[in-house]
This record gives sequence, C-alpha cells and structure tokens, in this order.
Amino acid sequence: MTAEAASGRPEYPGRPLLSNPFTAGRLRGIADNIPPTWMVLVGIVSVQAGAGIAKNLFGVLPPSAVVWLRLLTSAVVLVALARPVLRGHSRADWAVAVAFGLSLATMNYALYQAIARIPLGIAVTIEFLGPLTVAILGSRRRIDVLWVLLAGTGVVLLGRSDGDITAAGVGFALLAAAAWASYILLSAATGRRFAGTSGLAIASVVGAFAMAPAGVAEGGAALLDWRLLLIGLAVGLLSSVVPYSLEMQALRRMPTRVFGILMSLEPAAAALVGLALLGEVLSGWQWLAIGCVVAASVGATRGRRAPDPA
Repeated sequence: MTAEAASGRPEYPGRPLLSNPFTAGRLRGIADNIPPTWMVLVGIVSVQAGAGIAKNLFGVLPPSAVVWLRLLTSAVVLVALARPVLRGHSRADWAVAVAFGLSLATMNYALYQAIARIPLGIAVTIEFLGPLTVAILGSRRRIDVLWVLLAGTGVVLLGRSDGDITAAGVGFALLAAAAWASYILLSAATGRRFAGTSGLAIASVVGAFAMAPAGVAEGGAALLDWRLLLIGLAVGLLSSVVPYSLEMQALRRMPTRVFGILMSLEPAAAALVGLALLGEVLSGWQWLAIGCVVAASVGATRGRRAPDPA
C-alpha cells in the first residue's frame, strides 16, 4: 500500500488534475513556486476548516443537507475541470466507479453525523483508523504490530473522556473509518480504469445523487437561502476541490513516504481547527490519544517503499 493510498486521497500522482492543457499549464507554473510541503499542509488545514464551517451550519442545516451541498459542489467543479470521457468503459469499470462514489458519500455522511455529536478532533482521530488499518494490513513488517498497539492505546484513552463523547458519535466515526478504508481501495481501482481524475469526478456525481434524497428532504426550504448555499459552496471548495488539487500537485514533487507522514498530522490539525473555529477544548487524555494515533500513522508510513512501476 503506497503512502498516498494510506492518506485516503486519490492515488493519481503524476497525472494532471485538469484536462485543459492551457489551464493546467498555468496552474502548474504557479504551483512550482510553492514548496510541496506547504501545499500538503494547506490542504490539510483546508479540509478541516471546511469541516469546522460545516459543523457551524448544523444549527440551520442538518448534516445530510450539508454533505449533499459539499458533494454537489465538488461534483460540479471536478466534472468541469476533469471533463471525464464516458465512452469506452466496461460494466465492471462503471461498477467500480459507482462503488467509489457510494463510499465517498458514506464517508462524508458518517463523518458529518459524527462531528454533529462529538468534537471534530476526536471524530477525525477515530476516522483516521481506517487508512491506518489499510496501511498496516498491506504490510508484512513486524514493527507494525507496535503501531497497532499504539493506535489501540489511543482508542482506549478516548474512552477515558467524560460527557463529550457519545456512543452514536463514536459509531458514526467508526463507520466513516470503514468507508475511508473502502474509499482508499476503490480509489486505486478507479484510477486504473479511468484516466486522470475522471474517476473521482464521476464518483462525486454518484455521491451527490446518492445523498440528494436525504439532503433535499431534510434541508427543505433552508436550501433556498442563497447565503446558506454560498456557505455550502465554500465547504465544498475547502473540503474537496482545494485539498485534492494541492495534494496532487505536491505528489509530483515529493516522495510518497513524506506525503504520507505529513497526512498523518490530520487528526491533530482537526483538533486545532476544532479549538479555533468551534471552541472545542480537549482534555489532556484526548490530546494524548490523538498523539498516539498520529504517532502510529507516522510509524506505519515511515520507511515504507513505494511499489515498483508496472
């Protein structure tokens, strides 16, 4: 399992995000002047800031409606940029792309349901067990047993928390972790069947359609408020379009091992964003739990070799 797969982001290094050569060339020229490490870090902060803004919306829009707005925004933008070619694909190709889209929708829905019930940093820490599990299961190194124990210690420490963790919140976070693991595997399979980010664009459309009934039904008349729609647009851009673009550009210029280590900082970034945007103050035990999961992820990623090119 490569580091970019373990990160939970689409595994398309070396392939342009944009199908328009002129636009892609201009953006790549701008990106070349930005250190790739900063691109990854900005992408991480962007994802968690989008989640923080989304949680602030839950008072006027239910999580399912916010998820739908996020998926709809990313679907529109990614389809416009990737311009996927729909011809020439088998039924098996489409089955993989549809499964990829359903895993994307499930992952986002479950995470938003989780952060509606428990702090953002804790939800993302539990969710991060998904890619960590995929990375460890794909390894044959004995030392990975240590990282499993360390991650397990983090989960146990989260159980020491008082009233800010609910069983429903943890359950949704675990569902998000399982969906993230499926997303990683299906991302790789989709990347082998669809060029560039065409598969991701198609999956985003599938996810948006899958979430539309619940999103529209629960959002109701609030979805007609243009101000809420603009905020939903911002969530979609911050949570999907911006980080995907930055990470794919960064992967062209940095080793996948380094990329995976940087992505391991995501739970800590979520906790900091939760503190800054939502006022979610975590206990010392909770910070220690986050540290255990981050350390386990760094350990599982560090030293892992990328597979030989086919």
